[in-house]
Amino acid sequence: MKSNKNSSRGRQEGKKKTPLNRKSTKKEFKKIKETPQSDASSGIRLNKYIANSGICSRREADTYIEHGSVEINGKLVTEMGYKVQPDDVVRFDGTSITPEQKKYVLLNKPKNYITTMDDDRGRKTVMELIANASKERIYPVGRLDRNTTGLLLFTNDGDLAKKLTHPKHNVRKLYHASLDRKLELRDLEKLRGEVIIEGRKVFIDAISYVNGEPKSEIGIEIHSGRNRIVRKIFEHVGYKVNKLDRVVFAELTKKNLPRGRWRPLTNLEVTNLQILK
Repeated sequence: MKSNKNSSRGRQEGKKKTPLNRKSTKKEFKKIKETPQSDASSGIRLNKYIANSGICSRREADTYIEHGSVEINGKLVTEMGYKVQPDDVVRFDGTSITPEQKKYVLLNKPKNYITTMDDDRGRKTVMELIANASKERIYPVGRLDRNTTGLLLFTNDGDLAKKLTHPKHNVRKLYHASLDRKLELRDLEKLRGEVIIEGRKVFIDAISYVNGEPKSEIGIEIHSGRNRIVRKIFEHVGYKVNKLDRVVFAELTKKNLPRGRWRPLTNLEVTNLQILK
């Protein structure tokens, strides 16, 4: 009887050892994760956080993340979809970064300024005109050529800038064009609707003579953002544009904004831009 009892106890002890052994094995081979866990239901995507901090674009940020340039709360993060939380400390190449406050500035561009951040030929740029507009680094949304005047928006809001320049959003642009001669009615009619410029379709939303002005003064509304497109439209029917002024951009107007001056957008104007479809 005694030996049977001991045998039974031995078998029971043997059964107890099995799960303990398995548990210790799991501990030994447990993978240590470098990336901190983020709350997927909240926060801002890491690439957007970096872009909003003025470092680079979202696409470039993905590359930097992949190559180990980013730490969060002291730990390396290479996860593209990581969501940054309000209390996270984010470092890019060892330097702490935070998203910049969004700024929106509207300029009434004068003639003889080019739409670029700087120019190696020493020409005047639009950045000189808005040098004191914001301590944050802001960028022009789209372009106006050197001789074109009128509305030009600047911002560090990359999402809004992309939205306002993408053709699918049909952002309204209204120009006042002064031609070298009277625009004949037959030529005006040719420019209604769709025209082919350099082998590509351009849709003219509206075109008409400017009320109370000579027939060489034309209002033209488009949503294309192609370079020098308004000038090319009139060249298509044999006219030269002597002066070109953008008077409306995405429902923003030049009202109370003298040539060469800038102003910040109102909260209502920013909201209206953000809800554009």
